Amino acid sequence: MKRLAATFLGLLAWMVPALCCTSVIISGKMREDGKPVMMKNRDTDHKSNDIKWFQGEKYHFIGLVNTDVPLLPEVWAGMNSAGFCIMNTATYDLKEDDIPSEQMDREGFLMYRALEICATVEDFEHFIDTLSKPMGVEANFGVIDAQGGAVYYEIDNWKIRAKYDVNEEPTGYRVVTNFTWSGREADRKGVERYEKACSLLEETCIPISQWDHDFLINKISRSGAPILRPITTASIVFEGGVMWASLGQPDKNPYKPYTIIPD
Repeated sequence: MKRLAATFLGLLAWMVPALCCTSVIISGKMREDGKPVMMKNRDTDHKSNDIKWFQGEKYHFIGLVNTDVPLLPEVWAGMNSAGFCIMNTATYDLKEDDIPSEQMDREGFLMYRALEICATVEDFEHFIDTLSKPMGVEANFGVIDAQGGAVYYEIDNWKIRAKYDVNEEPTGYRVVTNFTWSGREADRKGVERYEKACSLLEETCIPISQWDHDFLINKISRSGAPILRPITTASIVFEGGVMWASLGQPDKNPYKPYTIIPD
């Protein structure tokens, strides 16, 4: 019986899709307006997503939420009235502790709180440093701000494991899916999507100065498999103080802008 139970659990784990996302940050140094751009193509088993407005402790903000859990203070990508934007992609190669699963998956809560009180990438780093530990997260976090900051962070329960300043990237952009460069190579996920997104950007004849929300949604989110998946529920792009959102399958639904009045 024990062997049968173990086999069943193994099959179940194989059948349940990993919650994954594909993302890109473009440095503002590569664009005429000097503002960074950030995209998140969201994959999740929460099929119903929406954009909500929140009055935070310090800043008001808008964010991508799961409509089936409307009372939870969590968002899965968002922008506040200071011009601070944040999103995440799940990882499975960082955790090296025995924190139980019921205390994990708190990335949405962390991003909600960050949007309430952070205005810059420096604020976000201070916020992470001062949070109670363990934080209940294992993820890549992408952050851009109104001062041109554009950074990816690899964060586990205890600290920022690695930081990548997109303004220092030779290519002017960075692609991130569901693995880290500081974690365990054997546990990487989303490598195929990473390679597909990199190839699409490397092979385009459109100059990087023109990579905007329209380009990213059409080039990346609507590119088909493996990036577009049955569990893809939204495509979000932050660009110049506007949050562009295609809710549902990006290849079937249009996108529209959401703005927020600065404080």
